[in-house]
Amino acid sequence: MTLLSMMPDQRHWRAWVLVWFIPALWAVNFLCARLAPGVVDPHVLALGRWAIAGLLLAGWARQEIWAERQQIWRDRWRYLVLGSLGMLVCGAWVYWGARTTTAMNIALIYATAPVLIVWGSAIWLGESMRFKQVLGVALALLGVVHVVVKGNWSALSQFQWVQGDWFIMAATLSWAAYALLQKKWTSSLSATARLACICAGGVVTLVPFALWEWVQPQSPAWTWLASALVLAVALVPGIGAYWIYGWAQKTLGASRTSMTLYLGPLWGALVSWGVLGETLGWHHAMGCLMILPGVALVVQPAQAAKSA
Repeated sequence: MTLLSMMPDQRHWRAWVLVWFIPALWAVNFLCARLAPGVVDPHVLALGRWAIAGLLLAGWARQEIWAERQQIWRDRWRYLVLGSLGMLVCGAWVYWGARTTTAMNIALIYATAPVLIVWGSAIWLGESMRFKQVLGVALALLGVVHVVVKGNWSALSQFQWVQGDWFIMAATLSWAAYALLQKKWTSSLSATARLACICAGGVVTLVPFALWEWVQPQSPAWTWLASALVLAVALVPGIGAYWIYGWAQKTLGASRTSMTLYLGPLWGALVSWGVLGETLGWHHAMGCLMILPGVALVVQPAQAAKSA
């Protein structure tokens, strides 16, 4: 049985299970971003990521893409917009911002993305939000902040806005627009074929920026490590996370799916602990006790929400 052939109830439960793992896949992107400076430039890394992902996805969905080629061409400007938002700004610009800002700033700014998507879903897409779902958003947001400041809320007074934060803010706004437009611009394409088309739009917008970086005198020489980083971000956070996100959003809605972003700090802490040897603290446990129930309140399957 495939995902597309499931009954509605089965699709909701499968989507509900899968969305919890999206931030785990994105955590690989953060690890690669920490290794990228001096190895591969931001736009070159993003271009390689989405070119590889797009080619693989297009290969899997080649028959559908060929059959729907006329409709895809008519919607080409939509794919260019989505590619610019999801692959250019949310891809390369995050790598730029991470060079000059702190991890705390990135996490705090990105914590506003689900709130923006929830508001946009209610106002623009007409998705309903019950009181307990609003409560879940607030609870998860508090949990994220608790993890980011390591339980020391006075650290918020030390927040300083730097140049890199503008890139992160742009990426946050861009992701919210990407998620909302994907839901607004409905498509008959499968999740695989649609993501392949969006990747194509992203590659078109990334090419001139990547070429400009490539010809700069300070551009690093290509190495096996650069190839490994490009391949890793293409397969795991590229195909894996974006595909699940797009498919789950069709099933659960934009606001519910966006809440998985709040799981990022928890997955990031686990990955850093297991891969980089960083320590876990009590602030992670307290944040977990707020984030997990908060996300569960919002992303619960629609059938369960109706019976609640």
